[in-house]
Parts: sequence; structure tokens; C-alpha cells
Amino acid sequence: MILTKEQQDILDGNKGETLAKVMKTLVMYGDAFEAEKLVPITSNYNHLVTSFGLKVMSPVYDLMQKLLDAGVASGQEFSVDPRPLDKNVPANFLQNLVFNKFMYSKQDFYEKQLKELGLMNEDAFTCTCYMDEVGNKPKRGEVLSWAESSAVVYANSVLGARCNRNSGIIDIMGSIAGYVPYFGLLTDEGRRATWLIRVETTKKPEAQLLGSAIGMKVMEDVPYIVGLDKWLGNELNDSTCAYLKDFGAATASNGAVGLYHIEGLTPEAKDFGKDLIVSGAREYIIDDNELERVQANYPVVWKNKDAKPKLCFVGCPHLSLEQLKSWTENIEKELKNKGNKKVIIPTVFTAAPRVLEEFKKTDYATRLEKMGVITSYICPLMYMNNPLCKKMPVITSSNKLRTYTSARYYKDEEILDMITGGKK
Repeated sequence: MILTKEQQDILDGNKGETLAKVMKTLVMYGDAFEAEKLVPITSNYNHLVTSFGLKVMSPVYDLMQKLLDAGVASGQEFSVDPRPLDKNVPANFLQNLVFNKFMYSKQDFYEKQLKELGLMNEDAFTCTCYMDEVGNKPKRGEVLSWAESSAVVYANSVLGARCNRNSGIIDIMGSIAGYVPYFGLLTDEGRRATWLIRVETTKKPEAQLLGSAIGMKVMEDVPYIVGLDKWLGNELNDSTCAYLKDFGAATASNGAVGLYHIEGLTPEAKDFGKDLIVSGAREYIIDDNELERVQANYPVVWKNKDAKPKLCFVGCPHLSLEQLKSWTENIEKELKNKGNKKVIIPTVFTAAPRVLEEFKKTDYATRLEKMGVITSYICPLMYMNNPLCKKMPVITSSNKLRTYTSARYYKDEEILDMITGGKK
């Protein structure tokens, strides 16, 4: 790897031993992927994936303290993934005991470290940091040092920023040094598509299901998708961005996609069209039958596959303001059709704190609360990592949550029917 004089000086320890170790980490990371150089981070803010104060993560706290003690805190302020705990989310005595005494006993301590390192504000805990309400929305072409997979794929694909699928801790290392290795999705060649996906469904495909199908097929490759603009149009409005948020999260968690292009819609696809596709790209056709096949093959890991759901999570990644409003309207309509006033399954909608703050300024929040739905800022995945929660029959419309936990996936329309009084 070729380093500039400034970078070499840092590596040589001319700016302190701790910063030299940070630079060495980034150089070794870049060498592993045959990066030719380091390039400057150009975004205003960073985003960290590690938000949870797990007791077993003592090496992380030790590392953070060494950075603080050496005075090499991040040059960027940052947002961070969601908190794992919220007393408003249903949990029994034993579950709470495990959460607070054994799992996340270091949460307050770790959050104090994050604030000292450069946390944007006390509400900057969300996996959807790019929401307008949150304030960490990169511009096209900006180089990032993020690790949260659903945020990386959104930033690359919908916003046109440039970021690799980094690991946790590498994200803060890049931010501290101000550089990241130049390879993969930071390069023009690395952003070209090696798969052509043809969407030939007879109706608008479920975002999470379509993303899952594509993710499992292409894995870490870049797909170019045609036929989806038929259902989404050619404008990145609130509704379409919410769809792409969920779609991308599924491609990233069910596979390892860090960037996708949608013909006629996403920035680079609009500018370059099919010129983004490499010669010899593989093809994958997705029709109604293919989506049904994908969903039918999801494993059900509940001990009792016929158990009655005890909890429902919607919002992984976090919901947008537009989604909170549309879910409210849909639940109202279905409850009225079924003669019910409240949801029959305890249901939690999760969103960024600042999004929830805006939501509560509307009459939608009161209407949703009257129907028995809980809103929260937590990470459902962190909740489900509790060993006691794993035994619960939890349902979700998130393919990311399904992939990483014991939660069972259903499409949005199925979730809506179940929580308002339909049969599983």
C-alpha cells in the first residue's frame, strides 16, 4: 500500500503511539483486501454499529478508554445503532433480570464513553441514521467509514455515497484516522453490477421478501435490477425510500449486498444505466412463484411450530415517519373490519428517537396508542438475543430479524391480519 507522507508519519508514531496503532489497523485491513492506498473520509458524520453495553465486551470498553485517554477521539461526531433496552417493551421479571444484570449491565458506562468520543446527541441511537429527522444523511460521492449493514447498503445505493461493508470497531478507527482503505465499493469498478435481476411479478413485491431472494442469490455481489421501477416509479420519495430501506436491509442480511442499482430509480442507475453491468453478468428472474418458493423455505425454529404468537416486532431496520403513519391507518381499517378495538398480539413498532418525537406531534401517535401498539427506539435484534426471549414465539415482517433470531417472518399483510384478529 502506498501511503502519503502524512499517513506514513502517523504510522511511524510521530503523532503518538495510540494513533499509530489505529493507522496500523487500517493499513492491515487494507492489505487484506489488496487496497492500493488510503483515501480521506469526506462525510460530516460517522455512524457506529456497536451500541450495546454487553458485559462480555470488556475489550471494546478497554479500547475505547485507551482512545479517550490518548486524546485521539473521533474527528467526526457520530450516530450509533439503537439501544437494546426500553422499559416500555414487554418483558417478564426473569427476562428483565437477564437484560439488566447479565447482558447489558455496562450500557450506562458504554454510553458515557460514546458521548466522550463524539456522539452527536443523546437521541442519535438508530440504525436509520440517514433519516432527515436524525441528521446523518451523507451526500452523493462522500466517502464513509460505516459498518451497520443496512445503513451501508442504503447509503451506497439510494444516496450514492461510497462505503465498504466494514466491521465494527473498524468504523471508529477510520473516523479517528480520517482515512479508509481504497478498495471494493469505494472504486468505480467495484460498483459495477455482476448480476442482472429481472423482476417479473404480477404485483408489487414485498420489499423484505424480494431483498431476501436477491441477497441469498447474489451474496456479496452487486445486482442491477430491472422491472422494479414499474412498481416504484422513478422518484425517490418518502414511500419509495422506505421500501428501499427495507429491501436493502434484507439483501444485506440474507446475503452480503453492500450496493444495488435499480434501473430508472437509484442515482447511478439513472446516470449510467446498463453500462453499469459487466460483460458476462449472471441473470436471475424473480416472479411470483420464485418469491413463494423463497418464503416457503424459511426455517421455523420455534419449539412448537403451531404456538400462538406472544409478541410482534415491526421496524428492523427502524421505521420511517411515513411508515408509522401508514401502519396506523392500515391497523385502524383492519380493526374496524374485524370489529376489534385493539391489537390481539402485543405489538412493538420501533423507530429512531427523533422520528418518534416527530410522530408524537401528530394525531397518529394517539390513534396508534389507543389501538394498543407500543412504539419504541430499541433494537429488536438485541431484545431477541436474550436467551429467554429466544424461546418466545415472536413474529415479524423483518427478514433481518428473522435471519439473526428465532423470530418468524410474515409479510406485512399477514402481520396486519394476525395482529388485528386474523388467524395464523
